[in-house]
Amino acid sequence: MKYVMETLRRKEEQERLPVIRMEIDYELMTLYDAMQENDSVAMIKAKERLKQLSAQLKDIEES
Repeated sequence: MKYVMETLRRKEEQERLPVIRMEIDYELMTLYDAMQENDSVAMIKAKERLKQLSAQLKDIEES
């Protein structure tokens, strides 16, 4: 049973990869727009979100 649950978890993570990549693309666009507008608050928020998303991506790719 434990093996089945682990396999399902990995499959769900693999299905989430494209979503995370799209979210990273969106946050990069948000960061670019904030840089163009010189909006430091939006830049900080986008950078923090990018850090979270890249950590998620790294965790999934390493497992």
